[in-house]
Amino acid sequence: MTGWMQARAPAAVGMALALGAVASAASLTACGSSDPAPTRCAATAPGESPAVLDLEQTQNAATIAVVGKRLGLADHAVSVALATALQESKLRNLHYGDRDSVGLFQQRPSQGWGPPARILVPRLAAAAFYARLRTVRAWQTLPVADAAQAVQHSASAAAYAQWETEARLLARTLTGEVAAGLSCSGLPKAGPLQDPALMSAAADELGAGRLHPSEAAQVWASAGWLVAHADAFGVSTVTAAGQRWTRAAGRWQSDQAAASGVHYS
Repeated sequence: MTGWMQARAPAAVGMALALGAVASAASLTACGSSDPAPTRCAATAPGESPAVLDLEQTQNAATIAVVGKRLGLADHAVSVALATALQESKLRNLHYGDRDSVGLFQQRPSQGWGPPARILVPRLAAAAFYARLRTVRAWQTLPVADAAQAVQHSASAAAYAQWETEARLLARTLTGEVAAGLSCSGLPKAGPLQDPALMSAAADELGAGRLHPSEAAQVWASAGWLVAHADAFGVSTVTAAGQRWTRAAGRWQSDQAAASGVHYS
């Protein structure tokens, strides 16, 4: 496992404690500095060690996940896509790569993935990946690494397997299978809420009318997407199903006053 994503707490530690430990560890330096903690996002699920990403990686992971759900695909497809992007780009939207490869999945224009301008739009790159995955025979029952290799035709098929655990955890939290599974801490003070831009991005990635769903998994998928993109759109607070995330707290907390569904400000 690489240094940017690491286990931060024993499996037996609860979700809130794990997130607190991540925030505390991130704020410490060898000199005992009191500098503000850097931005970190953690995907957590009961009984599992958290997966820790930076903000760019989290935004891209959330986009990959919700595009898969918008297309009606099973969570296994999201796991395959995330494992692929973890291996190919470490979830970064790269403008360079081997030969003509670019983007999250290092897709090559010369291999029919489309022009670079499209590949470098994360939601379009994800949709293209899922479209090819759907053409793979019995992809639903293939191991994550085998399904990824069937799409990518990589020189090192085994490389995708190392990311399966992290990819499955991210898929579970970002598709809403796990409630309150994604938190981000250390975000700077919010600027003005960019509501029109947020609504446009949500329609493109989540799908029209899906930012405020009623079904439980969709509620948490939308809430996680909002937390992941909070810095980009000036979001300070997200509430969902009796839970509240704020920039100040950097984690989900119980709030019985929080209305049902998903709301943000």
